[in-house]
Amino acid sequence: MENSSNTSAKQQEAIEQQIQNWPQKSWEIMSRLRKTNPLIQCITNYVSIDIMANTLLAAGASPAMVSSSEEIPEFTPQVHPLCINAMKLATQLAVQHRKPWVLDPVATGSSGFRLRACLDLLALKPTVVRGNASEIIALASASLDSLHESLDALEAGKSLAQASGAVVAVSGDVDIVTDGNQVIGAHNGVPIMQQITATGCSVTALIAAFVAVEPTHALEATVSALSIFGIVGELGMESEKGPASLRVNLIDSLYGLDEGTVDHRVKVSSLFRS
Repeated sequence: MENSSNTSAKQQEAIEQQIQNWPQKSWEIMSRLRKTNPLIQCITNYVSIDIMANTLLAAGASPAMVSSSEEIPEFTPQVHPLCINAMKLATQLAVQHRKPWVLDPVATGSSGFRLRACLDLLALKPTVVRGNASEIIALASASLDSLHESLDALEAGKSLAQASGAVVAVSGDVDIVTDGNQVIGAHNGVPIMQQITATGCSVTALIAAFVAVEPTHALEATVSALSIFGIVGELGMESEKGPASLRVNLIDSLYGLDEGTVDHRVKVSSLFRS
């Protein structure tokens, strides 16, 4: 019992140290992203293309919105990571060339067609899966589902991470990130961000960019990207007049983000560890 208690205490101490270091870790990844300018291929819907590309540019990455099946065999092997809603061909090439890739299962619980497509992609072992609570619950249970909050999906996220080997991120009032064991909460952001089309897709693209420069620590990269995106939402709120102005402010705030702001504003906590 004593050894078990000592181990538990050491684990808790390590978690607390990790949480304390998260602002510094987030800035380190952001700085390396700006220096290395990784090429991020995004295969997404037409509504999301503009804000995803501009989010990546403001962060310091190079977006490539290449989705033609004629180009993909030549193009995908050259990218750093892949950020995808659909298209099995590109995903297979990313896996073949050992590229990290991030799956965003958009509205996967809304139809059988979407669910089957996302389950097929999940079988190819993404590095990260990022969705809202309803999407993650639908993917974890392989069934159509209704609306949920992020904390409702905590167990579903853990189960999905354990089954798939991916880091799973659940966006919501509190963003939850888990590798199936550790569960981290990212507490930055503002509710009005949900009133802007494709902010979810944009943060998925930012996660892909962070994974590009931190491929062996996908959980840390994912939490850091969610924290950074939440912070720029908070900054954007300081001068917003509504969703349209906040959309512009998000991009400007991300472009101008500095170390002091990240260090002061990152809010991360340990939610659970089994």
